Amino acid sequence: MKYLHLIWAALFRRKLRTVLTLVSIITAFLLFGLLDAVRTSFDQAGQSANGASRLQTGSRLSFIQTLPMALTQRIQSVDGVKLVTFANWFGGAYQDPHNQVFSFAVAPNYLDMYPEMVVTDQARQAFATTRIGALVGEGLAKRFNWKVGDKIPLQSTIFPDRSGSKNWQFEIVGLIHAADKKSGGWYDQMFLLNWKYFDDTTPYNQGQVGWYVTRVADANQADRVAKAIDAISANSDHETRTQTEQAAMASWMKQVADIGLIVSSIMGAVFFTLLLLSGNTMMQAVRERTSEIAVLKTIGFSGHSVLAMVLAESVLLLVIGGVIGLGLASVIGPAVSAGSGGTLNLPAAGLNSWATGVGLMVLFGVIVGALPALNAMRLNITDALAGRA
Repeated sequence: MKYLHLIWAALFRRKLRTVLTLVSIITAFLLFGLLDAVRTSFDQAGQSANGASRLQTGSRLSFIQTLPMALTQRIQSVDGVKLVTFANWFGGAYQDPHNQVFSFAVAPNYLDMYPEMVVTDQARQAFATTRIGALVGEGLAKRFNWKVGDKIPLQSTIFPDRSGSKNWQFEIVGLIHAADKKSGGWYDQMFLLNWKYFDDTTPYNQGQVGWYVTRVADANQADRVAKAIDAISANSDHETRTQTEQAAMASWMKQVADIGLIVSSIMGAVFFTLLLLSGNTMMQAVRERTSEIAVLKTIGFSGHSVLAMVLAESVLLLVIGGVIGLGLASVIGPAVSAGSGGTLNLPAAGLNSWATGVGLMVLFGVIVGALPALNAMRLNITDALAGRA
């Protein structure tokens, strides 16, 4: 563009105002990039299970529905299944209801399913033989200053014991160490209790299982194995859904909250505010240059040329801030995922995210620049130079 130098000069005529507006645009598109990564992560979670070494089987109806323990042997008999274990959510809190502990009751072979959790042989033996025994993540132990041998009271947020009390007591028999802090750091926050103790103590379980976890012999056959497992309970009162662990977590979150609606609502509010802010910036910028625009028209610039330059200035402002914001999101998202120890999975902005983002930048640029550009195009030279415009 031969007029790019004029557009650039006009854009940075008031440097502080332009920089502050750019910061707002960068922030808005940084949020867009991160929230779109969240949406993408949930969408990808429901794709093919092939490539996954572990599958999770839960109720097709709802994550709070339990499954009969009789499914254990039937799942184990499915061709391609190497190992089956199960667990029940416990939902404990320590001392204060706000001190939630990621706790659940597990089958005796649960640790065999997760080599990511490192537990000493002595602790494994103690966990297997101690009725009220519990294994806790080292991060959780540090958080509450627990040590092996301590007897810990937990208040279940869901399950009472047979006397009606929700106060349970456990003895710490060992610590859980994450084999890889970067990808499995969240194992440091776990609290595992014996499924048998849980099942015998609460009258609200009685041989039911919260979910099954299956290790497949060949990860490339995971989709076939998942379908075979679900076929076992087809047309029964306990139909199942077998998927990857990531997909199971996404499914659970979708039942708790509408992720798409939340993301859309947040971005709607952010972009509405952005339109007001950048629109006000462009209105002020054009109003301050009334006499300069009149001079441009005097020396031969047509009204349409002035219109195009003002729109280009507005679009350039949005594109500069938007590209920086999306670029930061592409860097920050994976960095946050790596720092979360595998708890979060925020992929870098992909081609679709960039295409959508650039489209929004141009659209918003045209919207916020339309009115001041039309005013500039219609500007009367005589009135502007006389100070009446």
